[in-house]
Amino acid sequence: MSRWWEVGGASHGDVYDDRWKRMEARGEWVHGEADLVCRFEPGSVLDAGCGTGRVAIELDRRGIEVVGVDVDERMLAEARSKAPHVPWILGDLSGVAVAGPGDGAPRGFDVVVLAGNVMVFVEIGTEATVVANMARHLAVGGRIVSGFQLGLTPLTLADYDRFAAAAGLELEHRWRTWDREPYDGGSYAVTVHRRPSAA
Repeated sequence: MSRWWEVGGASHGDVYDDRWKRMEARGEWVHGEADLVCRFEPGSVLDAGCGTGRVAIELDRRGIEVVGVDVDERMLAEARSKAPHVPWILGDLSGVAVAGPGDGAPRGFDVVVLAGNVMVFVEIGTEATVVANMARHLAVGGRIVSGFQLGLTPLTLADYDRFAAAAGLELEHRWRTWDREPYDGGSYAVTVHRRPSAA
């Protein structure tokens, strides 16, 4: 069970996109997450906790193969209405498996992105399981890119790094914004962990 339901997130699904529309109307850039992901030149991206598809649709527009996963069917319905050609999968990040070709094992993406405080909305106590499951969806040399607010749940950056290390990932970058401003110990962090290439 995702904390998304506990904090009432689903009740705001119909108006979720309005925030970004208002920002765009003010001339603000709303695709910082996609910009950062594209710096790694991925061929494929799993948008984990995709919501109404803002990040995934922008990545698709840029020619990247993308799959979106979310626990909220109402949010996915909105995403499908905007980009019906993109695969949208209903599932909890702690257990969902986006199958690859052949044996049905999780496929390997170049990047798994968890934008929009996704790690804050997973059920408390499942964070390590979520990170491990997302790591299973990485290709060798692939990256998990996650941004979330600190202090909203017991999850700390030390915990997050520990969960990633246990999943076989190495810390590569940490910034305080999606624009790659240096992390200064503040309340928001964007972190990149990488699955090491084979020796």
